[in-house]
Amino acid sequence: MSPIYEPLPVPERADATPLLDLQEKELALFETVLTHFSAEDYTLEGEIRDEEKMWLSYECMLRYLRATKWDSNEAIKRLEGTLKWRRDFGLYDVVTPELVEPEAVTGKEFLFGYDTRGRPAQYMCPSKQNTEEGPRQIQYTVWMLERAVDMMGPGVETLALMINYADKAKNPSLGTARTVLNILQTHYPERLGLALILNVPWMLQAFYKLITPFIDPVTRAKMRFNPVTTEDGMFSTAAGASGTDEEKAAERIFEPRQLVKQWWGGAMEYEYDHEKYWPKLVELCDKRRNGMMEAWRKLGGKVGLKEWDMKNMLREHQT
Repeated sequence: MSPIYEPLPVPERADATPLLDLQEKELALFETVLTHFSAEDYTLEGEIRDEEKMWLSYECMLRYLRATKWDSNEAIKRLEGTLKWRRDFGLYDVVTPELVEPEAVTGKEFLFGYDTRGRPAQYMCPSKQNTEEGPRQIQYTVWMLERAVDMMGPGVETLALMINYADKAKNPSLGTARTVLNILQTHYPERLGLALILNVPWMLQAFYKLITPFIDPVTRAKMRFNPVTTEDGMFSTAAGASGTDEEKAAERIFEPRQLVKQWWGGAMEYEYDHEKYWPKLVELCDKRRNGMMEAWRKLGGKVGLKEWDMKNMLREHQT
């Protein structure tokens, strides 16, 4: 098989479904949040821009409601906090591909393939660290997370995080780790589907013990160490890999054709070539993001529209 140098396209999923209907109480709480942000005179330190209105989708509001245990006032507070943070962090103007590209040249992070639930796989290879610790490393991590969001198909809201600590991987400082964790847990609630971690050396186990108190229990429950890979795919437990067909299907995380071969045991001979991969990733994500904005405007251009509808319209337009 010839090496692959480009990210895989968003897959078509026959089993993709929109969010289930809300219960009466949940719907009332959602309407409270929607009404707050839909007010004609609503401002947040100035008028909110179209990108922010599109971000305030039906699914986004529900993610924050779930994260706050259906406290509508707290959800509004956190949503506004994230809106301000996204501006201050510079997601719409400062954190550009040109700014973060020096962090990307070694392939220490890349997006490739999708798990059995259609979640994009975001790989992290700490041994390929190529820069001194600083703000740009954090900006790059957030930029890549935003690109993973771009690559989520209809009905998909979470990602699969793949971390490989082989080859004398370098762990970040406790301060940087806490900063990144705080960003993820505060401003990207309900976005982590699963974290798969390979080859954790004993020295890094102590580091994980240090940061564990800063990881919320829900996130900790999504962490899987050293998953099992066979010719049938990747499984979350050894039992899943050796059980009945039904048990294996339930435990299968990745099909071989969606998984990188090196270290992870998949069937894809993927190689990171920055000159080939980077322009394609930027182009693909720009196209999807611009397509989402076009779909959002066609659907009415207001807060509370469904990502499900936008993504399906995007898919129909691009096929």
